[in-house]
Amino acid sequence: MLTPAEQSEIQSEVAHYPYKRAVAIDALKIVQKHRGHVSDEAMDDVARFLELSREELEGVCTFYNLLLRKPVGKHVIWVCDGVSCYLTGYGRLCRKLESTLGIKPGETTKDGKFTLLPIVCLGACDHAPVLMVDDDLHRDLDPQRNPGAVEGVLKQYE
Repeated sequence: MLTPAEQSEIQSEVAHYPYKRAVAIDALKIVQKHRGHVSDEAMDDVARFLELSREELEGVCTFYNLLLRKPVGKHVIWVCDGVSCYLTGYGRLCRKLESTLGIKPGETTKDGKFTLLPIVCLGACDHAPVLMVDDDLHRDLDPQRNPGAVEGVLKQYE
């Protein structure tokens, strides 16, 4: 069941649009903000609240890749694997994160602090390779050109 706070925030978004279904992404983001991810139960609740079918809402959720369907760590590290990042050090950045955190993409550290996930594009191609931790974008992170940068980024989230 959606909490009163979630319902209130979603209803506030609905007020800006002619149709409830127009806030599907915003509603799912609100649930994710409160719960850390969007569970199957939450998906059903949001679908009912917005008067959508579960399948319609699943379609929205699978299209928008910043929505998390499984529990994640305290901080989510999104590593951009778009073309610019791929060509300018994505592989080195990803290997550095894997060795530093001891996890592969899609996994969460044993202490539950970080989850490492790939993402198609973060829109900062002029500063590739980039990653985003939670909502913070970090740029120019090729470990070969900028040694110590990855450790500096991770230290901000301890």
